[in-house]
Amino acid sequence: MGNLEMSTGDMRGVIRLLTAVERTPEQERVLAVARDRCAQIDARFEADGITLDVPVAQALEELLDGSPTADMEPGYRYAFQALVAVQFSDTYDLGHWRRPSWFHTVDEEMTGHGVPADLAPAALLFAGPPIRLPHPGDALPAMGTFPASRAAELVEAYEAVLDRLDPEVRETAEVLLEPMRVEAGEWERTKQAGRTEDTVFFWMH
Repeated sequence: MGNLEMSTGDMRGVIRLLTAVERTPEQERVLAVARDRCAQIDARFEADGITLDVPVAQALEELLDGSPTADMEPGYRYAFQALVAVQFSDTYDLGHWRRPSWFHTVDEEMTGHGVPADLAPAALLFAGPPIRLPHPGDALPAMGTFPASRAAELVEAYEAVLDRLDPEVRETAEVLLEPMRVEAGEWERTKQAGRTEDTVFFWMH
């Protein structure tokens, strides 16, 4: 089971923070907030009786040093998501999903009706982080990124097949379609304003 969220921002800022040799005052401010978020996640896990081999706060420091100590550990994804959350927009809640694997079933039907494979739901949600991270060791947490510039393309592809989809599949497609319509309009405003929020980030945990 997992809760699915999306947000939008400039992924380059996240990558620059991870790779900076000397951080700017703004990067230090962002990092302080991210560290606090990681500590909160660790505290929540501890309260729930969950023990990670690499706590999220430690995973963040290892990512900043460029030296993860584990090949398979979910803490690194939680740490990366904390950096994203600080720098991206407020999250859009896409609901709680009992079977994340359901999205692969949705992909099969939608691509069968002509939706390009790289626009199908599972391709968006589970494509993985934009940088190499240790494997989480399980299906969740999962993440994916999608160019905001392609939001209108996705909307057009989904709308073209909605009437031909099984009702359950259509309902799932519409969960993504509604916020992506918003993103398509927002991308046009972003371009006109010269802003750089060009990445949609999906997070299931």
